[in-house]
Amino acid sequence: MDIVDTAQRQQEQLLSMTLANHRAAWGHGHQSAEYCLECGEEIPAARRLACPGCSRCRECQEEVEACR
Repeated sequence: MDIVDTAQRQQEQLLSMTLANHRAAWGHGHQSAEYCLECGEEIPAARRLACPGCSRCRECQEEVEACR
C-alpha cells in the first residue's frame, strides 16, 4: 500500500464519519410531517424520504431560508 492508498482510505473514513454525524444531527430516522406546517399542502413522499424529519414542503422551506 502506498501513500495514495492510505490517503484514499483516510478520506473514505472521514466521509463516513461526516455522514454519520450529519444523520445524527439532523434527525435521520425521525418521522416527517405528511402536511406542510406553513401552507397545509401534502409534502411529497420523495421529499419526506430525502429529508427525514422535514415539516415543510420545498417551496415553504425555501421561503423560510430566504428570510434568514
